[in-house]
Amino acid sequence: MADETRYWWNLKHKRVETDDDKGKSADRLGPYPTREAAEKALETVANRNAIADAEDRRWND
Repeated sequence: MADETRYWWNLKHKRVETDDDKGKSADRLGPYPTREAAEKALETVANRNAIADAEDRRWND
């Protein structure tokens, strides 16, 4: 059976958590399919925001 663990980045504690951890959902980013992806959550968010900001600038010009 495949590993179905989901991983989250906890913004408050600055660490990766799994579904077994009881962090508040407001403090978590995810879910991510791997621990490595969760560790890069802030980088992923920054990249997505940069792309969205660029699209907004193109739309507004």
